[in-house]
Amino acid sequence: MELGTLIDSQRVRCGVDVTSKKRSLELLSELLTDDLDAASTRTIFEGLTLRERLGSTGLGHGVALPHSRGASIETPRAAVIRLDKPIDFDAVDKEPVDLIFALLVPESSNDEHLRILARLAEMFRDTAFCARLRACRSNTDLYGSLIEWQSQNTG
Repeated sequence: MELGTLIDSQRVRCGVDVTSKKRSLELLSELLTDDLDAASTRTIFEGLTLRERLGSTGLGHGVALPHSRGASIETPRAAVIRLDKPIDFDAVDKEPVDLIFALLVPESSNDEHLRILARLAEMFRDTAFCARLRACRSNTDLYGSLIEWQSQNTG
Protein backbone atom coordinates (compact mmCIF):
# COMPACT_ATOMS: atom_id res chain seq x y z
CA MET A 1 0.00 0.00 0.00
CA GLU A 2 1.41 3.33 -1.04
CA LEU A 3 -0.20 6.24 0.77
CA GLY A 4 0.86 8.53 -2.05
CA THR A 5 -1.34 6.62 -4.47
CA LEU A 6 -4.23 6.26 -2.01
CA ILE A 7 -4.44 9.81 -0.84
CA ASP A 8 -4.23 13.07 -2.71
CA SER A 9 -3.25 16.26 -0.89
CA GLN A 10 -6.66 17.69 -1.86
CA ARG A 11 -8.39 14.98 0.21
CA VAL A 12 -6.77 15.98 3.51
CA ARG A 13 -8.31 18.43 5.96
CA CYS A 14 -6.81 19.66 9.21
CA GLY A 15 -8.72 21.45 11.95
CA VAL A 16 -12.17 20.39 10.78
CA ASP A 17 -15.15 21.48 12.84
CA VAL A 18 -17.91 18.86 12.72
CA THR A 19 -20.15 17.87 15.60
CA SER A 20 -21.37 14.42 14.60
CA LYS A 21 -20.37 11.14 13.06
CA LYS A 22 -22.93 11.70 10.29
CA ARG A 23 -21.47 15.08 9.34
CA SER A 24 -17.92 13.67 9.35
CA LEU A 25 -19.02 10.88 6.97
CA GLU A 26 -20.71 13.44 4.72
CA LEU A 27 -17.52 15.50 4.54
CA LEU A 28 -15.38 12.41 3.89
CA SER A 29 -17.78 11.32 1.13
CA GLU A 30 -17.39 14.73 -0.51
CA LEU A 31 -13.60 14.52 -0.30
CA LEU A 32 -13.53 10.95 -1.63
CA THR A 33 -15.66 11.88 -4.63
CA ASP A 34 -14.24 15.32 -5.41
CA ASP A 35 -13.85 14.30 -9.06
CA LEU A 36 -17.23 12.55 -9.38
CA ASP A 37 -20.86 13.64 -9.56
CA ALA A 38 -23.27 14.35 -6.69
CA ALA A 39 -25.00 10.98 -7.12
CA SER A 40 -21.68 9.21 -6.53
CA THR A 41 -21.07 11.30 -3.42
CA ARG A 42 -24.49 10.31 -2.06
CA THR A 43 -23.88 6.63 -2.86
CA ILE A 44 -20.53 6.67 -1.08
CA PHE A 45 -22.05 8.40 1.94
CA GLU A 46 -24.74 5.72 2.07
CA GLY A 47 -22.07 3.00 1.82
CA LEU A 48 -20.04 4.48 4.67
CA THR A 49 -23.18 4.88 6.77
CA LEU A 50 -24.29 1.31 6.07
CA ARG A 51 -20.86 0.02 7.09
CA GLU A 52 -21.10 1.94 10.37
CA ARG A 53 -24.46 0.31 11.08
CA LEU A 54 -22.77 -3.08 10.87
CA GLY A 55 -20.35 -2.00 13.58
CA SER A 56 -18.39 1.10 14.37
CA THR A 57 -15.10 1.61 12.57
CA GLY A 58 -13.82 3.55 15.57
CA LEU A 59 -10.55 1.71 16.28
CA GLY A 60 -9.98 3.31 19.66
CA HIS A 61 -7.48 5.88 20.93
CA GLY A 62 -9.26 8.65 19.01
CA VAL A 63 -8.99 7.03 15.57
CA ALA A 64 -11.70 5.87 13.14
CA LEU A 65 -11.28 4.06 9.83
CA PRO A 66 -14.59 4.18 7.94
CA HIS A 67 -14.50 2.28 4.67
CA SER A 68 -16.70 1.25 1.79
CA ARG A 69 -16.71 0.07 -1.80
CA GLY A 70 -17.52 2.17 -4.82
CA ALA A 71 -18.70 1.09 -8.25
CA SER A 72 -17.72 4.49 -9.66
CA ILE A 73 -13.97 4.20 -8.96
CA GLU A 74 -11.22 2.10 -10.51
CA THR A 75 -8.49 2.37 -7.88
CA PRO A 76 -8.52 2.69 -4.07
CA ARG A 77 -8.58 6.19 -2.64
CA ALA A 78 -8.64 7.75 0.79
CA ALA A 79 -9.46 10.96 2.62
CA VAL A 80 -8.29 12.10 6.05
CA ILE A 81 -9.63 14.65 8.49
CA ARG A 82 -8.23 15.82 11.81
CA LEU A 83 -10.99 17.31 13.91
CA ASP A 84 -10.60 20.38 16.10
CA LYS A 85 -12.79 18.76 18.74
CA PRO A 86 -13.24 15.00 19.11
CA ILE A 87 -16.69 13.54 18.41
CA ASP A 88 -18.53 10.44 19.52
CA PHE A 89 -17.94 7.70 16.95
CA ASP A 90 -19.11 4.67 18.97
CA ALA A 91 -15.48 3.56 19.15
CA VAL A 92 -14.62 0.24 20.80
CA ASP A 93 -12.98 2.02 23.75
CA LYS A 94 -15.87 4.54 24.02
CA GLU A 95 -13.40 7.41 23.57
CA PRO A 96 -14.23 10.27 21.17
CA VAL A 97 -12.49 10.39 17.79
CA ASP A 98 -10.44 13.19 16.26
CA LEU A 99 -8.52 11.37 13.50
CA ILE A 100 -10.65 9.88 10.72
CA PHE A 101 -9.15 8.09 7.74
CA ALA A 102 -11.77 7.04 5.17
CA LEU A 103 -11.01 4.37 2.60
CA LEU A 104 -12.91 3.74 -0.63
CA VAL A 105 -12.05 0.75 -2.81
CA PRO A 106 -13.46 -0.51 -6.11
CA GLU A 107 -16.38 -2.90 -5.85
CA SER A 108 -14.26 -5.94 -6.79
CA SER A 109 -11.26 -5.26 -4.51
CA ASN A 110 -11.67 -7.92 -1.81
CA ASP A 111 -8.10 -8.94 -0.97
CA GLU A 112 -6.65 -5.52 -1.64
CA HIS A 113 -9.29 -3.94 0.61
CA LEU A 114 -8.29 -6.18 3.51
CA ARG A 115 -4.55 -5.61 2.95
CA ILE A 116 -5.00 -1.84 2.94
CA LEU A 117 -7.15 -1.92 6.09
CA ALA A 118 -4.55 -4.03 7.88
CA ARG A 119 -1.76 -1.62 6.92
CA LEU A 120 -3.82 1.38 8.02
CA ALA A 121 -4.62 -0.27 11.35
CA GLU A 122 -0.88 -0.80 11.83
CA MET A 123 -0.22 2.83 10.99
CA PHE A 124 -2.75 4.09 13.53
CA ARG A 125 -1.45 1.80 16.30
CA ASP A 126 1.69 3.95 16.24
CA THR A 127 0.92 6.36 19.09
CA ALA A 128 3.81 8.69 18.26
CA PHE A 129 2.55 8.97 14.69
CA CYS A 130 -0.99 9.76 15.89
CA ALA A 131 0.44 12.44 18.19
CA ARG A 132 2.25 13.97 15.20
CA LEU A 133 -1.00 14.02 13.22
CA ARG A 134 -2.80 15.68 16.13
CA ALA A 135 -0.09 18.36 16.28
CA CYS A 136 -0.52 19.29 12.60
CA ARG A 137 -1.97 22.73 12.01
CA SER A 138 -2.41 22.74 8.23
CA ASN A 139 -3.59 20.45 5.45
CA THR A 140 -0.07 20.46 4.05
CA ASP A 141 1.47 19.38 7.35
CA LEU A 142 -1.10 16.62 7.79
CA TYR A 143 -0.52 15.29 4.28
CA GLY A 144 3.24 15.50 4.73
CA SER A 145 3.08 13.55 8.00
CA LEU A 146 1.10 10.78 6.32
CA ILE A 147 3.57 10.49 3.45
CA GLU A 148 6.52 10.65 5.85
CA TRP A 149 5.15 7.69 7.83
CA GLN A 150 5.01 5.73 4.60
CA SER A 151 8.63 6.49 3.75
CA GLN A 152 9.81 5.53 7.24
CA ASN A 153 7.79 2.30 7.39
CA THR A 154 8.24 0.63 4.03
CA GLY A 155 9.61 -2.83 3.73
